[in-house]
Amino acid sequence: MLTERYIAIDNVCAWPNLTKLPDGSVMATIFNQPTHGGWEGDVECWISTDQGRTWRFRGTPAPHEPRTNRMNVAVGLAHDGSLIVLASGWSNRNPAGNYSSPGLEGKVLPMWVCRSEDIGKPWDRSGRIYLPSRKPKHIVPYGDVIRLPGAKLGVSVYGYPSPKERNAYFYTSDDNGRNWYPRGIIRRGNTTETTVLALPNGKILAACRTTGDQHLELACSGDCGKTWRGMGPLTLGRQHPAHLLRLQDGRILLSYGLRNKGLYGVGVRISPDSGKTWEPPRVLVDFETATDGGYPSSVEFEPGTILTAYYCNGVPAHQRYHVGVIRWNVDGKEISPANAIRKKVIR
Repeated sequence: MLTERYIAIDNVCAWPNLTKLPDGSVMATIFNQPTHGGWEGDVECWISTDQGRTWRFRGTPAPHEPRTNRMNVAVGLAHDGSLIVLASGWSNRNPAGNYSSPGLEGKVLPMWVCRSEDIGKPWDRSGRIYLPSRKPKHIVPYGDVIRLPGAKLGVSVYGYPSPKERNAYFYTSDDNGRNWYPRGIIRRGNTTETTVLALPNGKILAACRTTGDQHLELACSGDCGKTWRGMGPLTLGRQHPAHLLRLQDGRILLSYGLRNKGLYGVGVRISPDSGKTWEPPRVLVDFETATDGGYPSSVEFEPGTILTAYYCNGVPAHQRYHVGVIRWNVDGKEISPANAIRKKVIR
C-alpha cells in the first residue's frame, strides 16, 4: 500500500500540531470544537500509539475560561522531556453551539505557558512570556517549540492586531519552557503564522505566512534567532501556513495548506540542501468540496514514512469538521501495513 488516510478525531476544527514522543507514539494538540473559533473551546491533547491510525484523548493543557476560547498554540518537547504547549485564544465567545456575534470579534488573550512532565497530564501553568520592547498589543504563538544548543528552546510568535505590529518574533527559553524572552524579529511587517526548524549546523529555518496574497516566505538565522535573512518565496498565493520537518536522511519536508479556488488541500515540497533549493510542489491531499482546511503538521517514523495531520470542514465521504491524517512515503515507496505496527502502552 502506498498511502493510508484516516479520520483521526471527528467533529473538531482542530488546527492539529503533531509531536513525536521518545517512545515512538505521537501527540496531537488540537482545538476541540467544530468551528473556526466561533465559540468557547479548549486546547486538548490526543495520543496515537499505532502511527496515527487510532487516537485517544490524553488531557487538556488549556481549558477555556467562560466567554473565551483557547485555540492558538505552539507545541514541543523540552530538553527535560516535558511537553510544552503555549496557548492563546479569544475573548467575547459564546457557549458551545452558539456562534459569537460578528461585530464582537473579541481580543487576543495573553498566552499561557502549559507544561506537563507526564506526557500530557497533569498540567502546570506557572510560566511567563515577556513582550518585546516595542510592544505589540498582543502576541500569538504558532508552530513547533524547537530544541536549540545550550539547553535552550525556541518558538515563533506574531504580533496582533495592527498591520504595523504583524512582525514574526523569535523567542527563546533557557529553563525548559517555563519563561520566554524575545530574541529577534524573523520578518518585519505583514507576517503572521510562522513555523521554525533547527538544523544540525546550528542554523534555524522559518517559513512565514505573509498577508496580502498570503504566500510563504523562507528565512534563516545563523545566530540562534537574533538576526534573520530572507531566502525567498516558497509557495504561490493562498498557500499557507507551513510546517517544516527535517527527515532522517537530512532532507527538509515542507507541508502547507492549499486554499486556491478549485484546489483545497495539502501541498508538500522537499529540499535536499537545507532550504537552498526545493523540488516542485506536490498535492498530498485534495479536499475536493471543502471550503475550510489545511494547517498540516508532519512527523517521520521509519525512514521516509511520514504521518501528516490536517483539519477539514468536510469531504464527500465525511461531511463534518475533523482531523484527518495520511500515512505516506516521501519517495513513493510502500508503507508498512497496519498489522506490522506494534502498539505501545502509555500509562
